[in-house]
Amino acid sequence: MAGGGFDDFDIERFRERADARIAAVEQLQKALSSLVGRARDEDGLVSVEFSSRGLSELELHPKAMRLSSGELAERIKETMRAASDDLYRQMNRAMAEALGEEGDQTRFLDDPEAVLAQVREAESAFDRTAEDVLGELDRISARLGL
Repeated sequence: MAGGGFDDFDIERFRERADARIAAVEQLQKALSSLVGRARDEDGLVSVEFSSRGLSELELHPKAMRLSSGELAERIKETMRAASDDLYRQMNRAMAEALGEEGDQTRFLDDPEAVLAQVREAESAFDRTAEDVLGELDRISARLGL
C-alpha cells in the first residue's frame, strides 16, 4: 500500500495518547466536583461556600443580626456572588491545567453544569472516535490477512 496508508500509523502511540487524554478528563471531573468557592464580606459578618451544586455553606456572625433585613440580604447576595466567582476561577484554572489553553475557557464561567456537560461530551466523543479507528484497523487487518 503506497502513501496514505496505515504504514506510518503507530497504534500503540495512539492508544497511549488516548489513555492519557481519558485520564486527564477523569482527573478533571474529579477536580471539578471537589472544588469549593469561598468568600467573606469585608466585616466578616457573612461567610459563604459555593460548590458545583450551589450554596453549600452560609455562616452569619451573631453581629450580622444587627443589620436591617435589607442590608443583610444584600451582604448575603454579594458574598454569594464572590464565592461563586471564586469557584468559577478555580474551575477555569483546573480546565486549563487538564485540557490546556485550547479555546476560551471563560465561556463556561456562567454555568458550572455546562463545564461538566462539556467534559462528559468530550470524553464520549473521544471514546467513540477511538473505537471507530480501532474497529477500522481491525477490519483492514482482517482483509489483508494480518
